Amino acid sequence: MSDAHFAAPLFIQEKNEEDINLALTPWFCNTPNGPVWVAEPAPEIVRVEAVPTNPAIAMGTPYVVADIVKVIPNPPWGTETQLGFSATEVVFEPFWATPAIAAAFGATLIQPGQAIQVSSPVNPLQYVEYDYGVFAGHWSPYQGTGNTLLTVSCTDLEHHDFPHVFASTDPLQPLVVSVGRYWPEQAIIRVADLWVKQGDALYIPPKPALPNQVCLDLHNNRNSALACWGNIRQNSITTHTLLQQNNGYFYWYWNALATVHSRPVMPG
Repeated sequence: MSDAHFAAPLFIQEKNEEDINLALTPWFCNTPNGPVWVAEPAPEIVRVEAVPTNPAIAMGTPYVVADIVKVIPNPPWGTETQLGFSATEVVFEPFWATPAIAAAFGATLIQPGQAIQVSSPVNPLQYVEYDYGVFAGHWSPYQGTGNTLLTVSCTDLEHHDFPHVFASTDPLQPLVVSVGRYWPEQAIIRVADLWVKQGDALYIPPKPALPNQVCLDLHNNRNSALACWGNIRQNSITTHTLLQQNNGYFYWYWNALATVHSRPVMPG
């Protein structure tokens, strides 16, 4: 057994990348045969609008933000804010993504047969096919642990100037996107996991840092493969993401406590 070893776990693997010129193809069209980028949707496709942020909507598990531990500017990549929670662990409430639940975190659900026009201060953007492993969330860029695979997953959420599309394109499993809504003046954050059914997608518009925002809508997709936990045959999922690959500036909000993630009740 001296030379025996485990296969290295998959973290995140980029498979294909495509530039999306929003001046030419601004519509993300979620056809029954999969998502495409088009200049104009076909007549039978339903056009949906990006949902506005309503700070009065509160869903997910609430936590008191007891203090701002530190704020670290980290140019050129972004600004890191460590939040202190009045808790011993952080439970991300699981939801199947519906239009109303996605809207509670500033996202728009795009279902098959629907399309949305994507706006961005940056052009072009990149549409990337990824494989996410089940352990991708068990790495922390904040705690000085390097590339160690950790026994816990911490709270790690962000917003930024460019838009996202998270498309659930794995043939076998749904996509999971962790989200949060943070009210700085109230010192409250609510966190959740949105389970995006196969064939659905989430659109998150640009979320720049603006003065005096009542709430911040946050997200992270490193736990994309949560649906694979407990599956002995599948330990990663395929997903497609629209993002700014280079020169993006991020605003990260994190907390070091262990997080708890579970599977939502099957709908219907």
